[in-house]
Amino acid sequence: MSPRLTPKGENARQQILEAAYRVFLEKGYHAASMRDIAGRCGMTTGGLYAHYAGKEEIFTAVLAANNPFMRVLPALQEADGETVEAILHDAARRMVTALGADREALNLMFIEIVEFQCAHLSDLFPVVFPQILHLLGRVAGLQGDLRPEIPLPVLGRSFFGLIFSYFMTNIVLSDRLPFDPETLDQFVDIYLYGILASGPAEGVPDGSHPNEAQP
Repeated sequence: MSPRLTPKGENARQQILEAAYRVFLEKGYHAASMRDIAGRCGMTTGGLYAHYAGKEEIFTAVLAANNPFMRVLPALQEADGETVEAILHDAARRMVTALGADREALNLMFIEIVEFQCAHLSDLFPVVFPQILHLLGRVAGLQGDLRPEIPLPVLGRSFFGLIFSYFMTNIVLSDRLPFDPETLDQFVDIYLYGILASGPAEGVPDGSHPNEAQP
């Protein structure tokens, strides 16, 4: 069991993380050095090693404190509505607002994806997943018919993926497509109801491709 940090030690670690966050955003992980971090927070490299085993441990701590999930999940817990449709529309708006309020956290996530191939994201699972399940439990208890054959974790994953793609394509296409505030609601409607005006074609089971041979 690690010894409990003194207030001075906790303050020093916080200073290191704040400095490292700025350095990683500016240089990425591999181009950043312990000397860069030490210089940013006014310590020696020896002072850094007194608190952290190395640069990767610092990056892991920075990611845990500053990843986008830590901004998005509290906003989602505040989503309000008396039906599945209402709460998911509200959750989508809150998620996009939270992502837009801290774009730097997204940049940190991209560093993790590109330079580490998501090696540290699994460490966030015990923190993130219970909060997602809490939101999904609220959704399942609301008025609205959820398809019982789709597990709640899949519903949550698909919702997060769709709304995140909305946010990212807004960034990528902002110079080419005019922003329409109704588009987010349309994304949620696609999530809720799909893109077909009617159900599956006759003889094609729901979820199957019409060109697939049927047994």
